[in-house]
Amino acid sequence: VISSGVAPCDVTLTCSARPCERFANAMGSVRSDHSDSTEERDFLFADNLEPHATRRKEILKAHPEITKLMGPEWRTKYLVAATVALQIALACFAKSWSFWTFVAVSYVVGATANHSLFLAIHELAHNLGAKSASTNKIIGMVANLPIVFPYCITFKPYHMAHHRNQGVEGVDTDVPTLFEGYLITKSSFGRVDHMIRKAIFMFFQIFAYALRPMFIKPDLVPLDFWVLCNFFVMAFFDYFMFVTVGWQAVVYFLLSTFFAGSIHPTAGHFIAEHYVMEGDAETYSYYGPLNRLAYNVGYHNEHHDFPNIAWSNLPKVKEIAPEYYDNLPQCKSWPGAILRYIFDDSISPFSRVKRHKKYE
Repeated sequence: VISSGVAPCDVTLTCSARPCERFANAMGSVRSDHSDSTEERDFLFADNLEPHATRRKEILKAHPEITKLMGPEWRTKYLVAATVALQIALACFAKSWSFWTFVAVSYVVGATANHSLFLAIHELAHNLGAKSASTNKIIGMVANLPIVFPYCITFKPYHMAHHRNQGVEGVDTDVPTLFEGYLITKSSFGRVDHMIRKAIFMFFQIFAYALRPMFIKPDLVPLDFWVLCNFFVMAFFDYFMFVTVGWQAVVYFLLSTFFAGSIHPTAGHFIAEHYVMEGDAETYSYYGPLNRLAYNVGYHNEHHDFPNIAWSNLPKVKEIAPEYYDNLPQCKSWPGAILRYIFDDSISPFSRVKRHKKYE
């Protein structure tokens, strides 16, 4: 999964189980700097600033023309509308499907569409779908419709905190909690048990991403007009689909959302973006074809360096300043990132960089 643009590093397999050996080549080099004992593991703590602000200043000094790439992308709203229309159309046919057709369509099409909508909401949280903040919120509520649960408004404050204070303990809710680390890793009874627990976590990881912010920073989002609007719009839409189309439509949306955050190819970016898998790099970019379904979120170093550049222009950042990105460790495969997380015993919830200090 993770490879470096510089000379390849030595590979040391830290697990003897056959699954790890089988996926070693697909997943890249295996870290060996973690403790062999799961009970002794801890997060990787850093006392420096996150790397993106510094690199942003350097790139802008060397390539000031990058400022021309900043601003919203007009096509986003049309892509959102088309994806939502696709999901509603499929939901209308759902009651005529057999059980296995229902599950297959929910996983292959529904989950892919809803994950694309997750990432459209991510773009809109950065105000990159329209010029005004209110218009971005309205488009976000449209994108939210097939996801069932209202979250497009509450997502933004947590995500902005992730950007401003990457890895800061108690602020960045993208970092797993100590409880997750204990439940998955520290209390495991061996490599196989650890692998099984990580697989279970990956299957249900959407619940961790949905619930973790409410436990870490429950007071971050005030109950304002937009939060209430998001709630009532979603409640009305869910009820409307239930009474006009049937319960199968709502279940189709639910299953699509669940699979979108489970063991699904596009969901690999949750692991690939910030889990430390090579050296001390804490952000990784992925340049593969799945970006076409995911608003180029794979260009993650570029996105963190320039969060005010829309998805359509992120590849241009790398084209303009290749000297800053070509030699950074990269993720070669999102599905491979999931496999490596599960089967590589050295990777765990503790494979994240944390900082104690908050930077404003």
